[in-house]
Amino acid sequence: MECVAGEEAGNSFTARRNNSLSSSDRILAFGFIALVSLAIATAFACLGAWLILPFAGVEVAALVAACWWVERHARDYERVAFDGDTLLIEIAQIGRVQRFELNRRWAQVVCECDGSRLALRSHGREIEFGRHLTRAQRIAVAGALRRHLGAR
Repeated sequence: MECVAGEEAGNSFTARRNNSLSSSDRILAFGFIALVSLAIATAFACLGAWLILPFAGVEVAALVAACWWVERHARDYERVAFDGDTLLIEIAQIGRVQRFELNRRWAQVVCECDGSRLALRSHGREIEFGRHLTRAQRIAVAGALRRHLGAR
């Protein structure tokens, strides 16, 4: 999944999913796929291959579950903002927003060499960041966060 990372006003980073379709467009796309699948299954059932209908029903159920999951996570985001000596981290997932505050002077950026993981650590507390980013974007954001943490 392609993701978007942005630097806003020079003092915050936001990572969010790239939602190329609006909510109504997503529902229309999933509905069209389900309709085509059921139409093909019905045509084969009319020709005598009635056993295809249960499989088409399972396929449509999987499509509904996928549409539901995508809709639930469409507005997820992560934001890191610098406010004086405070590092504010905001993680929104499925409509629930968690906010963390870290002391900017003690915060460290933890990034695996291959970019598979990015976190911010302070006082024994580690907060994951960048789950909506690609590996290359995580590495770039880690470098930018290190520069911002170093410029006190």
